[in-house]
Amino acid sequence: IEFNWPQHHRPNTYGAVECTFGENEDGSATVWVSEIDRMYGTKMTAGFTLHAGAAYLEINAQLYNRTPEPQTFLWWANPAVAVNDHTQSVFPPDVHAVFDHGKRDVSRFPIATGTYYKMDYSAGVDISRYANIPVPTSYMAYHSDYNFVGGYDHAVQAGLLHVANHHISPGKKQWTWGNGEFGQAWDRNLTDEDGPYIELMTGVYTDNQPDFTWLQPYEEKSFTQYFMPYKQIGVVKNASRDAAVNLEVDSADRSIRIQVYATSRFENATVELSSARSRYLLQSVSLSPLESFTQTMQLHEDDQAHDLMLTVRDAAGRTLVGYQPKKPA
Repeated sequence: IEFNWPQHHRPNTYGAVECTFGENEDGSATVWVSEIDRMYGTKMTAGFTLHAGAAYLEINAQLYNRTPEPQTFLWWANPAVAVNDHTQSVFPPDVHAVFDHGKRDVSRFPIATGTYYKMDYSAGVDISRYANIPVPTSYMAYHSDYNFVGGYDHAVQAGLLHVANHHISPGKKQWTWGNGEFGQAWDRNLTDEDGPYIELMTGVYTDNQPDFTWLQPYEEKSFTQYFMPYKQIGVVKNASRDAAVNLEVDSADRSIRIQVYATSRFENATVELSSARSRYLLQSVSLSPLESFTQTMQLHEDDQAHDLMLTVRDAAGRTLVGYQPKKPA
């Protein structure tokens, strides 16, 4: 993960950083890194924690202005994600438009219907699919009320998710060299054998680039991010630190498919699917990173997709994640 701080793409990229390792009382282990920016004197400290029995990386960051003057910063966490013709960006279901840098251009999403990055997508092109983007392209979500963004490889049925409070971390972005001759030339230059990648970028205190935030004199800002692998459940509709869900309704045969993945082992978890008129499913299941859950059923004649509510709870009744499709506009 490249951390773009306090400027794009981190001026001290090749410089050494202070680091230390520690084990915590709860059995977790943390790597702490810290540096002072040589341009403006602001300080960054971040802890990267792995928890026993949990399949995610927790990042706790603090940004601190050590100076008596206001200073600007940005923070975009930028993992490189391997891609191929089967890769799809997983943006939240309420993302219907994306912006270029500086909001210079806008496109519908996921089906582009106009010109974006000088490419004619008027035929209707799914730009969430890496295979369909022929030139270097960025897109950042216009708005989302969800806390996640990710990517999924349909061939291996596995992907990556980022989870963070969307009020603090609204930035959701994909960047690619493009699946064309230019991008393929860069693939050859940048790697011997690993092939192409996308940058799945996540912004804190901003939803666009370049877009800076102020730190007042001696002010500090703290936040938490999670990166997690997931598998076997396709294009996620909602995710938390604990679990991710997919809910799909086939408009042709009105079949429902629900899928659940958990980042830890949850025995006697409950998966519930209901509407105001019906309870479709209430089942006790075992969930873990190794055991996802899938169930199919039929949508009742008096229900629509937006009537459904999917909820996953642990054995104590705590909601791990939930999802209800929005009514079409």
